[in-house]
Amino acid sequence: MRRKEVILLKLRPIPEIIIDNNSRDKNGQDYIFSFLFLISKKRNNKMNWWENEFLQVKQNKLYLENFSAEQLARKYGTPLYVYSLKKAATNFKHLRQAFEPAPSGIAVKIAYAMKANSHPGLLKMLIKEGAAIDAVSPAEVEKAIQAGFSEDRIMFTGTSISQEDFERVLAHPGVTINIDAYEQIELLQAARKRRQIKNPVRVSVRWNPGLGRGFSSKTVTAGKRSPEGTPIKFGVEDSRVLGTFEKLQALKFLPVGLHQHLGSGWSEEDFPVAVKAVDRMIRKARELKRAGFNLEFLDFGGGFGPKYSSEQRLFPLKEYATYIVDRVENSGLGLKAIIVEPGKYLVAEAGVLLVKVEYLKKNYGNLFACVNAGTYNSVPRPAIYEEAYHEIVNASRIKSGKKDKITVAGHLCETGDVFGVERLMPCPEQGQILAILMAGAYCRSMASNFNLRDIPEEILI
Repeated sequence: MRRKEVILLKLRPIPEIIIDNNSRDKNGQDYIFSFLFLISKKRNNKMNWWENEFLQVKQNKLYLENFSAEQLARKYGTPLYVYSLKKAATNFKHLRQAFEPAPSGIAVKIAYAMKANSHPGLLKMLIKEGAAIDAVSPAEVEKAIQAGFSEDRIMFTGTSISQEDFERVLAHPGVTINIDAYEQIELLQAARKRRQIKNPVRVSVRWNPGLGRGFSSKTVTAGKRSPEGTPIKFGVEDSRVLGTFEKLQALKFLPVGLHQHLGSGWSEEDFPVAVKAVDRMIRKARELKRAGFNLEFLDFGGGFGPKYSSEQRLFPLKEYATYIVDRVENSGLGLKAIIVEPGKYLVAEAGVLLVKVEYLKKNYGNLFACVNAGTYNSVPRPAIYEEAYHEIVNASRIKSGKKDKITVAGHLCETGDVFGVERLMPCPEQGQILAILMAGAYCRSMASNFNLRDIPEEILI
């Protein structure tokens, strides 16, 4: 399905703290940073926890900025993704501010994880905001360049990469290539020879620091195994990092950085692990410096996410950013840049999916709102990750009316094709519009044509 780009008119510093493996309580839980979470929260006078500059309630109906969700649904049809450029830009500015002030002479680069949402309008906005790109496939590299990103603002990090993949990326020699495995080097070397590239190729190394964290076992991207026991495929293990740098240098590549990524969807409780990984990164970079490798940057990856539910405790981004800045500033590494790679933090809450209720169904005491979309084709996260949650609101009637436990069911031939189970909301009527929130990241980009159903259209406001 083609993309339809429609534009509608219209805190504090942390002191130096050393973390070691002995800093644990009797239950085996990190406690040293628990004081950071005793942060007083301002009283929220909004009607709903999810309201913001993009999602607003007016006259008991959902508005997307200044546009009625019902009116947008009537005008453009459903199912429909609606994205807010304003909200995504605001999130970008908040992230940039979290790292201020950066150490003197060290740039903070925000490399958008393009796999979250590659809508051309979002990419163009991010160019203007000064973002870089984290690309994970040759096609993403090519699309980023087509959108207007210069090659020196793109980093390619891939796993299970073929020689042909490297050849496509090397067609753009200004791109920095992030090595995910020692075994990739020979393929990269062969691709360089095929491309007859004489100038040094800028490379970095993605290492696996031995610990990971994610909201789901399936989103943990570092450590030996996931919490479920699946071996982690990403990154170079600790003992092979120096050898990887040495081989790259011997083959006359230009090693410029060290990268790590722990996982996706951090909440408040993930903070101790996140900062422990920062310390491990600094130590590893110092080891490389002693071996003669003077790095330009450290890339701390992504993982910090927005608030998906009222119960979720938000990851303390400002404290995390301050910790990174402090450790880099006192590291003696002489870095030129700090890099972070947000995806869902920037765009998740900047998107919603609007669906229409086709009918209500009662089955053995269960009440279903049967809608004109399927999870796999629009918001696949609940079908892929058991822990994934998306708030669902009756855009036609936010509060009033009798509330029932509603299971929002999709139109695919799969038992697991439900957007939400027994959600308490004003009982929708046939033809009313439901809004599935936090649909700006890893929704359209992960959607398929399962059951030969179309992927929804997209608009920007």
